[in-house]
Parts: sequence; structure tokens; C-alpha cells
Amino acid sequence: MELVQAVSPDLSNAPMVAGGFVGGVALTSCPSGASNMASGEGAEQQQQQQQQGGGDKYSVLLPTYNERDNLPLIVWLLVRYFDESGFDYEIIVIDDGSPDGTLEVAKQLEMIYGSDKILLRPRAKKLGLGTAYIHGIQHATGNFVFIMDADLSHHPKFIPDFIKKQKEGNYDVVSGTRYKGDGGVFGWDLRRKLISRGANFVTQILLRPGASDLTGSFRLYKKEVLQKLVEKCVSKGYVFQMEMIVRARQLDYSIGEVPITFVDRVYGESKLGGNEIVSFLKGLLHLFATT
Repeated sequence: MELVQAVSPDLSNAPMVAGGFVGGVALTSCPSGASNMASGEGAEQQQQQQQQGGGDKYSVLLPTYNERDNLPLIVWLLVRYFDESGFDYEIIVIDDGSPDGTLEVAKQLEMIYGSDKILLRPRAKKLGLGTAYIHGIQHATGNFVFIMDADLSHHPKFIPDFIKKQKEGNYDVVSGTRYKGDGGVFGWDLRRKLISRGANFVTQILLRPGASDLTGSFRLYKKEVLQKLVEKCVSKGYVFQMEMIVRARQLDYSIGEVPITFVDRVYGESKLGGNEIVSFLKGLLHLFATT
């Protein structure tokens, strides 16, 4: 029951996409943020957001591949929590040629929420997570950048906590952690939990990164910090997120942490497989030898 509640928000106000259904759920209307924009109240709302955020703007980078069912829900949740919190934002969708029609769904979302809030920056094929971030940063107009998964594993309800934490310590990086405070994981089998815990434990021993969760990918960066870190990183796949934290420590960037609940994807299949695990181990040894 806890898992269902964690990943099944009230969708009564979610947008109509792809014939009125998303993941088998009937959706009927736009959220208040989108309807306000359509009714001419967008300028006033944007001014209020800028005042709330102290002039800060948050760019959310969403790399996608075969996330047709998840994308409308994660975008709706992002719009909801940003609008409720009053922060200025934009959502940048970086689709890598998904064959399931993710880009077509993204285009519908752009029409619903407006091109000022939903920016589509697709690529022709899968080119890696690091290059997706580089591509997204080039189009980001915010001075802060969120990175997160588009598969509903990372709930946008934690975004206000990230922003609050960053402002408390003026942190360069704020990382979501599953292994501290109230953080946790739902929906994983024992094998997946052991792999994650084991990878994090070995990484802590070898690299001493100064952060409790290296393999997570829900983070908030100052834009200029993210740009420098991406330029420094050479890893690909799941090792990339780990290297980002290690390089941040090397460059003496300050790192804050926010406990989060990670929920396994509802729609689609996990992209973690044997090849990714082998690549992780190779990347870990490379970082141990070079840092």
C-alpha cells in the first residue's frame, strides 16, 4: 500500500495526452499553472515566482529514452510542485530518438504548458548521459540546474527541500540520498538492494567522497558548477553520477544532502543490466587509481 501511494498521486487535474490516456489512466484537464498561462495570468505568476525565488531560476534536465508513459506524469508533478512553491523554472526534455514515441508525447506537453516551460531539445540517437547533460546545459537559462530521472523514481515533491538546503548553506551541489535520515528505497527486490548497497559501500571505502549516496542521480547544481564537473568527467553510464561527486570533492565544491525516497519505475523496464554492473566496477577502479 505504501508503494502505491508513493507513486500514485492524485491525477484528477493532470493533462490530457495521447488521446486522453497516460499509462492506462484517463486524464481530463490541465493543472492550475498551465490554465493560468492560457488565461493571460502567466506574466503575474512569473513575477511572483521570481520574487519567491529571489531572482533564481531552476532548469530541470530530463534525459529520456522510451519514457512515453512516464513523461506526462513527471512533467505534471514538476509543474505542480514548482507552481505551488513559487519558484521560476523550465523543464528541458532531451530525448535520444526513443522508438516508443516519447518525443511526440513531449510535443503535446509543450503545447499544454507552453514552450517557455517545456523546452524540447531532442537528439537523433542514444549518445550517453554525460553528453545529454552537456546538451541540456547549453539550452538552460536557469542559474541552477536539477538533474533527475524521468521514470518517476525521483518524486518532484522533494524539490522544495533541495532548494531550501541549497540556500541554507549556499551549497554548490545538493545530492539526494537514499542512505541517510528518512531516505529509502521502495519496489526493489533483494538482489537490486544488495547491488546498490554493495556498490555504495565499496565506493565509500575506496574513494571517501564525502557524500552518502554516490550512485543516485537526483541532484541540484549551480549551473556553472555543473558545467565544470561535466567537462572534467570521462565516465559513461551509471559511473558518471559517481564521478560527478568525486570530482566535486576534488575541486573543493561544497556538497549538501537531502534524504529522498527512491521508488522503482512503474512503467517500462529498468536499464540496469550486467553490462552496466561491469562498467561500474571498471569505472570505480579507474577513479580509485586516478583520484
